[in-house]
Amino acid sequence: MKKVVIATKNEGKLREMKQALGHLPVEIVSLADFGALPDAVEDADTFLENARIKARFFMEQTGCACIADDSGLEVAALGGAPGVHSARFAGFHADDGTNNEKLLAELRNAGVTESDADYRCALVFMDTDGQELHADGRCDGVIRMTAKGSNGFGYDPYFYVAKDRTMAELSLEEKDRISHRGAALRRMVQLLGEYLK
Repeated sequence: MKKVVIATKNEGKLREMKQALGHLPVEIVSLADFGALPDAVEDADTFLENARIKARFFMEQTGCACIADDSGLEVAALGGAPGVHSARFAGFHADDGTNNEKLLAELRNAGVTESDADYRCALVFMDTDGQELHADGRCDGVIRMTAKGSNGFGYDPYFYVAKDRTMAELSLEEKDRISHRGAALRRMVQLLGEYLK
C-alpha cells in the first residue's frame, strides 16, 4: 500500500482529504507524523505552481508520495485578491481571524459591503519518482461583511454560497458536494484510482 503524506498543517483540510481518499489503496499520513519540518516556500503566481512546489518539497522531505493543495479566495471587488496570498493575507504569521479582519477592511476601503467571489483549489499528487497528477476546482459565491456559522475555516463564515447560508454553516457532506476542494478532490480521486491500478 502506498504511503501518501498530505502536505498541510490545517486540521480542517486534513479531515476533508482523508475522507475523500479513504477508499483508495493508500495509507494517509500527515506532516505532523514527521516531526518538525520546515515550510515550503510558496512563491509562485498561481495556485497550481504553489501546489506543485509544496508537493515536491514535502515528497523530498518525507520520502513519501505527497498530495499538496494551494487554494484561496478571489474577490471581484478587490481585483482577485487575496488570491494566492489568501493564507497570508494579513502577513506571514496571519491566522483566520486576522485574515478576515483584513478582508473586511479592504472591502470597506473599496466602498462595498459585498462582492462576487470564488474559491479556487489546485491539487497536485507527486510520487517519489517525480510522476505528477493534478486537478482543480472552483466554487462561486458572494463575500459579505456578516459572519455566520462555525463549521468551516478560513474565509468560510463570510463566503455565502446560497442566499442566506455561508460555507461555515454547511455540514462536511454538504460542503464537499459544492466546494472547490471537493471538486478538485473528486477529480484527484478519479486520477489516483487509475494511476494506482
